[in-house]
Amino acid sequence: MSKTNKTNPFSTLRLPARFDLDAGVIERAYLSALTSAHPDAGSVGADSDAPDAAALNKARVTLLDGEQRAVALLEVLGGPSASQCKDLPDGFLMEMMTRREEIEEQIVDGGNESRSNWEAWAREERASYTNGAQGQFEAIAEESTPEKLADIRVLLNAWRYIERLIEQLDPEYDPARVDFR
Repeated sequence: MSKTNKTNPFSTLRLPARFDLDAGVIERAYLSALTSAHPDAGSVGADSDAPDAAALNKARVTLLDGEQRAVALLEVLGGPSASQCKDLPDGFLMEMMTRREEIEEQIVDGGNESRSNWEAWAREERASYTNGAQGQFEAIAEESTPEKLADIRVLLNAWRYIERLIEQLDPEYDPARVDFR
């Protein structure tokens, strides 16, 4: 498999590099590619650059997850990685520290009902970040600049924080077994 397909889930599934991909489109592209890659398809050896099943599975998982798809798209567009830009929106960290204190206090006092309320809040936050990413990716379709790509990275850094909060609100959460990304 070529290096491009290993790191680019869009090209692995032969999809346009866009944030607004529908889950059905991703699934159809995955199944089509998987069928083509199957040894019984008769084309084995014809395209030695074709992705294998593991690469197809990874691309599918990446593109079906909104946050991972946004990170992959930013990488394809040449934007900064999380290690290159660790910035967060102004005031975000203080707000999250306050929220975490509220969450801890309310879960101790209110148990699972409070946990459910905070999970719902966090999922609304996720939806807000998903919509924000959609808008920012649409805005750069016309003109992409390093500053706009950096703005998307800042949004994705905050989104990652919300995703971790959602994971940690799960009553089954065990930090010893977590797969840190």
